[in-house]
Amino acid sequence: MTLPQLGDYLATLRAATPLIHCMTNYVAMNSTANVLLATGASPAMLHAPEEVAEFTAISAGLSINIGTISSHWADAMFTATTTADQHSIPWVLDPVAVGATHYRQSLCAKLLTTNPSVIRGNASEILALNGLASQGRGVDSTAASGQAVDAAIALAKQHNCIVAMTGESDWVTDGTQHYRINGGHPLMPQVTTLGCGLSALVTAFVAANRDTPLEATAAALSCFSIAGERAGNSAQGPGSFQVALLDALYQLTPDDLTAHTQWEARRAV
Repeated sequence: MTLPQLGDYLATLRAATPLIHCMTNYVAMNSTANVLLATGASPAMLHAPEEVAEFTAISAGLSINIGTISSHWADAMFTATTTADQHSIPWVLDPVAVGATHYRQSLCAKLLTTNPSVIRGNASEILALNGLASQGRGVDSTAASGQAVDAAIALAKQHNCIVAMTGESDWVTDGTQHYRINGGHPLMPQVTTLGCGLSALVTAFVAANRDTPLEATAAALSCFSIAGERAGNSAQGPGSFQVALLDALYQLTPDDLTAHTQWEARRAV
């Protein structure tokens, strides 16, 4: 399979500067906004039930993260995803710790009825969302890779969407085509909210490249992998890594993305 030029997707994003409506958790709001700004998108953080439908309708994309969920946020999220579905606006689900409680599971089941464009989670979250047992602790991932890949493919087929499963290596699938992306840095799991920011970044890439959501998702993951590797080369620890990652995302060029992505088309294992 001939791999596309991923830099084209970054160039399109920066030309479009898509407005991304982020309904994310308390911990991640600031860092998520900075990730989007550094890469070239325009973030907005709105949660009030009274305005989410109106704002979603004028946004280029919607990012949903259930990390610090509460009942009024859950209702607002469903309103937003319903609006996105009605207006054909791409939206991304980050099912944070979905396997931890029945409440999270029931909320995600409800949100899935409104047709996400992409589901982005770690292996344990993908397994839990697909209805399989896993040993994940909160937002950590300890699931076996083969079983999780099968779950990702099944989930993509069931919901007719892209599934991006992230970890030491990332797996992106639409249920038929699959890509594996390598890279990143060991310090990345030591900085909270990076996954939340990545889900929002996937939203931005898909919003700017609506006709090619699989490749756009792969491009977003590649941005993080390359920027993470470069940030790790200069960072002294988690604190300096977070700053260096934002700088690396800002400095990343389309040519960098095309030339330095470590990825391959894969068959299911």
